[in-house]
Formats: sequence, structure tokens, C-alpha cells
Amino acid sequence: MGIEAAPDHPEGSIQSAPPSALRWTDEHDPENPFNWPATTRWRVVGLACYVTFIVGWNATTISGAALEIGEYFGVSDEHFPNSFWPVTSWATGAAIAPMIVLPIMEDFGVRPGYLISYFTFSIFVIPQAVAKNFATLIATRFFAGCCAGILQDGTDGIVADLFPNPVKRSLPISCYVFSLLAGVTVGPVIGGAINAHLNWRWIFYSQLCIYFGSLPFIFFFMKETRGPVILLKRVKNAANQEQSNISELEKQQHHVNILQFVKDNVVRPAYMLVTEPVVFFFTLLTALSYGIVFVSSQSVAQVFMTLYGWEEHQTAYMQSAVVVGEFLGLLVCLYQNHLFEKAFRPESRTPKSRLPEVRLYMSIPGSFIGLSGGLFWYGWTSYSSLHWILPAIGLALTGIGSMVVMQAVMMYLTDAYAKYAASASAAACAGENVFAAFLPLAAQAMYTNLGFHWASSVLAFIALALSFAPIVLIFYGETIRKWSPFMSQATYE
Repeated sequence: MGIEAAPDHPEGSIQSAPPSALRWTDEHDPENPFNWPATTRWRVVGLACYVTFIVGWNATTISGAALEIGEYFGVSDEHFPNSFWPVTSWATGAAIAPMIVLPIMEDFGVRPGYLISYFTFSIFVIPQAVAKNFATLIATRFFAGCCAGILQDGTDGIVADLFPNPVKRSLPISCYVFSLLAGVTVGPVIGGAINAHLNWRWIFYSQLCIYFGSLPFIFFFMKETRGPVILLKRVKNAANQEQSNISELEKQQHHVNILQFVKDNVVRPAYMLVTEPVVFFFTLLTALSYGIVFVSSQSVAQVFMTLYGWEEHQTAYMQSAVVVGEFLGLLVCLYQNHLFEKAFRPESRTPKSRLPEVRLYMSIPGSFIGLSGGLFWYGWTSYSSLHWILPAIGLALTGIGSMVVMQAVMMYLTDAYAKYAASASAAACAGENVFAAFLPLAAQAMYTNLGFHWASSVLAFIALALSFAPIVLIFYGETIRKWSPFMSQATYE
């Protein structure tokens, strides 16, 4: 999942205070994104979630026609899943680009970067559709993944720009995580359906119709959500403002210190990943959750073609079981949001210092029963003598677990790390896409050499071990946060 939280400085402000003339008139200023009507804010969030959902198709629809594409380009999967390299290149781009581009968008504005990324992404789908060799397909998908990663991870930042209240932010984040997961999960279903009736190139032709057809709506309805950028534009449009004030804010907004940029967006996330146990273990947990979604696109074809003699496009439909699970996981997340809202109330007996841990309650059954339990179920019901619905139930359970775990990790890192949430989330984001890129490359060897039962069990045991992380934090999280130089500054007003 791509995760990108609010910037490391307080939401809605810039690092050094702007001139008084360049501040909001008061806390009720209607141009402040925090004060926009709920319908406007939800329209922007809904559009961002829609984009997150549809660009995710491009990551995995190709899996629904992997065999045909491999045959066309003369690529063999006999000893290694070479047909998965286009997905790996896509996810690699999605891991790299957001760490570079999203911080720049914070200064120069979300809307310009968003529109440029979306248009560029759509353009890079064209060479995928007409590629004459496998290298072209891999290269163009890397750049498409770069743009898609920016769009997907940027949605979290848009939510932070519009919903400062932790309680009100919960539902938009739930919708975002679901759109992220469901987009990449439903991809093979769409690809398989198209491949069953048309040439594999129509997988990309159909996407081009949707992407360019959606462009006018994105252009007209995606608003600028960054408060400082809106302030600067307002001052520029005010004829009675002094040019010196404008220049001062422009310098603050657009001056980029390369060394500081690298420190904040590359060095600090990497440093936190190796020095902060919470970031390390939660990155592994959420990365495994996201990676399993991509692994299933590989293992399902192997399992169901071997055991039940299904065609490739039929096995692609089985990914819909994971989507159903993710939707059920969304319902669990809504209940988790309700628990947090109750704990956040003034009359609640939950100490404010323990609020971040409330975010983790449902992640315990989500990880134990959903993620690890689903993998065990999927593995040990993979027998030709058993009905196919049984392993499908296991896939649905993993979908529930992935959804619940990824939201819990995202919300906990945001709440617990406060001003350093962007760095903690950047580490988790990179980990997710790295696992999505490379974990499935091992799937074929695992399921061939270990067998269907033990291959899934290996992943289940790893998930089981990581499932104890939320339990430890629920009991000792407050103490751990006091020890951490990054988390100790987080408070709820």
C-alpha cells in the first residue's frame, strides 16, 4: 500500500511563519481547506480514491493474460516467473517516485503535480498497448508505476489536507486503503475477463479509454488542497498586496535545499526503519499484507490450474474472492473507527496518551485470523479432492486481514509519530512496494518446491510472528513511545 502521511511540519502551515498578511483571516476562513463544506471535501477525496482505484488496475491486469503475453514475446516461466517482471517494474517505480515527488508537491501544490502525474501515467499506457518487445513493456511500466505511485500515495496527503481531526480522518482513510487494495486486487479479474474474449492488447486499450475518459473530470474537479499554496495564490490575486510580501512567501514555498530534502525524505525514513522497532516491525507487517495481494495473483493460477484444470482466465476470476474479503475488511475498519471515536470523546475513560493504541484493536484478529489464518486455510485446503470454494474462503480471509492491518498501521504511524509521521509512513510505503515487486518472484519456486500446502504455510508463519507486534504495543505502547525520540513528541490536544 502506498502510505504517505501529513508532512513533517504541522498540517496547514509552512515551516517558517509567513507574513501576517499571508495568514488565514481567522479560523473560519472559507478558503482554508479545513473549512470547506463537507460535500466539497468528500468530492475531492472521492475523486482521489477513484483515481487510486483505477490506476491500480494497470499494476495487475497484465497478470490475467501472463501466459499469452509470455508466448507472444517468447518469454518462458519454466524455471523463473519472467512474465511477472512487468509487474515488478511497475511496483519498483511506485516505491521510488513518491519519496521524491510528493515532498515537492507539498511546496508547489497538489493539483499541478497530480494532473501532470495522471496525464503522464495515461501516456505511458499507450506504449504498453503497442509494445513490440518485452523490454519496452517492462521499461514503460516502470514509468507508469512511478506516476501511479505518486497518485496513490498522494491520496493520503489529500486526506490530511482536508481532515485535520483524527476522528473525521478515519473514514476517508478507510476508503483510501480499500481503493488502494481493491484496485490492484481486481486487476487480474478484469484482465482475465478481457483476455477470455479479446487479444491481450485490449487489456491496455480498455484502460486507455477509461483513463483518458476520466481526465476531464479530474481536471475540473480536483482542487488544490495545500493551504500554503492557496494562500500564496490568494495574495497574488490581491492587487493591494505588496510585492515584497509575495516574494517572501514564494521564497519560503519554493526554495529547495537539496541536502535537507535528502535528509528529510531519504535518510530519515531509512534511519527510522533501522532504529525504530515500531517502524521496522510494522513495515514488515504492512509490506507482507500488501505483498500477499500480489503473491496471490501468481499462486492462484498455479494452484487452480494444477488442481482443478482451470483455464488461465478462470483462475484470474478467483482474485475476486480477495476483493470480497477486502470489502468485509472495510466493514471491520468502520467498526474500528467507531471504537476510536468512542475513546476520543471527552467523557471517555481512555487516557489521551493511549489513543494511538486504540487504532490497533481490530488488527489483532485481522492479523491472526485474517492474514495468518487465511494463509493456513488457503494452503491446507488446496487439494483436488476438496471443492474450490474452500481455498477461495482462505483467499477472502487474507483480504480481510490485509485491509484491517494496513489501515491500522497507517493510522497508528500517523497518530504515534505526529510531526515525523511522513517519514515513518515513507518507510512503510517503500517496504510495501518492494514486497509487492519482489515477493511474487519467489512464489513460483515456493509453490513448486515446497508444495501448495507448505508454501502458503511459510507465509502464514511469518504473518503469525508479526501479528504479535500490535499486542505488544497495546500493552506497552505508551512506554515504548516515551523511549522513542521521534514518538515522544506526539500528543493529542
